Amino acid sequence: MATAVLALQGAFAEHEARLAELGEKAFELRSAEDLLRPFDRLVLPGGESTVQGRLLEELEMLEPLRERIEKGMPVLATCAGLILLARRLAAHDDKGTPRLATMDVTVERNAYGRQLGSFHAVAEIANVGRDVPMTFIRAPRVVEAGEDVQVLARVDGNVVAVRQGAQLGVAFHPELDHDLRLHQLFLSL
Repeated sequence: MATAVLALQGAFAEHEARLAELGEKAFELRSAEDLLRPFDRLVLPGGESTVQGRLLEELEMLEPLRERIEKGMPVLATCAGLILLARRLAAHDDKGTPRLATMDVTVERNAYGRQLGSFHAVAEIANVGRDVPMTFIRAPRVVEAGEDVQVLARVDGNVVAVRQGAQLGVAFHPELDHDLRLHQLFLSL
C-alpha cells in the first residue's frame, strides 16, 4: 500500500520529501478520482484550513476521507490539518467551514497571532523523544481534548501534539525540519 498526501494547498511537497527519506511511497490526492488509488495512510498538511476544507467539500472528497479515518486509517495532520481533524473550533473561530471533524479536540486557530507570531521551539513528544524541533507558523493550539485523546506535547503550557487512535495531530510543521521521528511514529501506526 502507500501513503496519500492531501495536495490541494499547503506544504504537501515537504511531507512527501520527508516520507521519501524514510523510503515510504507517497502520492498526491488532488481529486476524487485519486481516492480510487490504493492507500492506507493519509497526511493532512499545513496551509489554509478554510481553503482546504472548502476544496475537500467541493471536490467531493470530504465524506470519503472522513469514512476512512473513522474506520481507523492512520492520519498525520499538521497545523491546518489539525484544524481539519478537530471536532470543534474555539467559538470565535468557528465560521462553519467544512472539516473532517474526526478527532475529539477543540482547536483555536492562529493561537499565537499572525505570521509575525511564528516561532521555533524544541520539546519532548511522548512516544517520539526529546529535543524534537517544532516550527510554528500561524499555528493553532488544542484548548480542549476529549478523554480518548492523548496529549503528546506541550510548549509553554499549550497543547501542541495529540493522538486519538491512529490520528496524530500537531500544531507545528515537522515537514520543515529534518528530524524524521514524528513521521516515523506516523508510519508505525
